[in-house]
Amino acid sequence: MISDRSPRENSDRLGKFALDLGFSLIGIADISAVREAFHLPEKLRNRFDRAVSLGKRVLDGVLEDIDDHPTPLYFHHYRQLNFFLDRSAFLLASEIQASGFLALPVPASLVLGGEKPIAHVSHKKIAFLAGLGHIGRNNLLVHPALGSRVRLVTVLTNMPLEASAPSDADCGSCVACLASCPAQAIKTRPEDFDHRRCFEKLEEFRRLRFASQHICGICVKACHGRGAA
Repeated sequence: MISDRSPRENSDRLGKFALDLGFSLIGIADISAVREAFHLPEKLRNRFDRAVSLGKRVLDGVLEDIDDHPTPLYFHHYRQLNFFLDRSAFLLASEIQASGFLALPVPASLVLGGEKPIAHVSHKKIAFLAGLGHIGRNNLLVHPALGSRVRLVTVLTNMPLEASAPSDADCGSCVACLASCPAQAIKTRPEDFDHRRCFEKLEEFRRLRFASQHICGICVKACHGRGAA
């Protein structure tokens, strides 16, 4: 039980627990100002004021298999990463609950129904709030050392935890992802990212049976985080 520990001590112990599970990254976000945007019942989401953002590095060797479209090897790796993220987030949430607090692991890649694909939470935005990186031109989280070569998952909790500050970095002069994008969805300004063109290209890849999910991996491969260093 760690319920009598300080927020800093709780954060440090959870960080060690996450790294022992095999996560590459962990950060704590204060979500009290953004939880209204979560696609969760109000009575549930309002019980959480902290989010544990967790990341696992994508294997470089798998990304080297990608050229101009996702490959079966990348699709398999993507699914294995999601399995790791969901399973390990469940174990971390169980550890929090065993300490006397509420915890909700949010699936890494579960899309809710409707005309516009949505998720329970935005893992990348929570990772940004947790200080793990910035939102790049490619509309993904960009970590200073790993770039966009990381997959994310989130655990919501009411455990007292010391939150990190959001990153103030940006992509700088790096435009590696812009030239790589087969949909030409990436623009010079991150806020001009063309979501429609990106989704249409993902749907094309799915229709051509490169992958049975809407994935790409091309700009993930291109982004090493050089601009964030």
